[in-house]
Amino acid sequence: MAKIVGIIPARLESSRLPRKPLLPICGHPMIAWVYARARLASEFSDLLVATDSDEVLEWCRTLHIPVMMTSPAHRSGTARILEVITRQTREQEQGDIYVNIQGDEPLVDVEHIKLLLRPFSESVEAEVTTLKVPLNSADANDPNKVKVVTDVKGRALYFSRHPIPYVQGSLPAAVHYKHLGIYAYTVGALEKFRKLAPGPLEQTEKLEQLRFLEHNIPIAVCETLKDTIGVDTAEDLRMVEEYIKQAGIQFPG
Repeated sequence: MAKIVGIIPARLESSRLPRKPLLPICGHPMIAWVYARARLASEFSDLLVATDSDEVLEWCRTLHIPVMMTSPAHRSGTARILEVITRQTREQEQGDIYVNIQGDEPLVDVEHIKLLLRPFSESVEAEVTTLKVPLNSADANDPNKVKVVTDVKGRALYFSRHPIPYVQGSLPAAVHYKHLGIYAYTVGALEKFRKLAPGPLEQTEKLEQLRFLEHNIPIAVCETLKDTIGVDTAEDLRMVEEYIKQAGIQFPG
């Protein structure tokens, strides 16, 4: 049976919302929400936070959340996960599949984890998986909501901050899909990623998942109807807290 490791990258400083992993949501730090909700998934052999902050480290220890200190030089969650893999290899604790659960996704759900992992049990060729959710037309032009289009087999063709597909003239409105920034990868796919230089599409769109596509590494995209609210701004934080209250969601403690 594959060993599945969940990693929650958590960088304390953010240009748009400083200290966001520790900002409170209904009385609990955001990082505690992400960990507690992800922990409900029974598939994980290990689940831990990877951070560059002494303060996040101490908070996690206080809350009894497994945590690993990583380099402050990392500019992406994927780079932070690669450091975890390197260190686990030395300690003979390496997993077979790694799930990247963003530290600013407090509404991550067990269904998300199960969908991410399904392609690995269905095909030995699965290397990278992610999620999409239907997007209303009013939000299709929002560059903060990354869009994805897929082929007939559900593999990603492209990710963009622009609305894709583009609808011309009087043609019927297209269905747009928002990309949820949660991933699962085999160790082999991550090792390939480590060796690849960012390509022109990744650099143009500022979307690192395009590195896989530019180098012909397929990404399986599974559809969910459960959207999340990724927290990038104070308004996002307010929306998450309001949603939790209205939906009557209890902190998984």
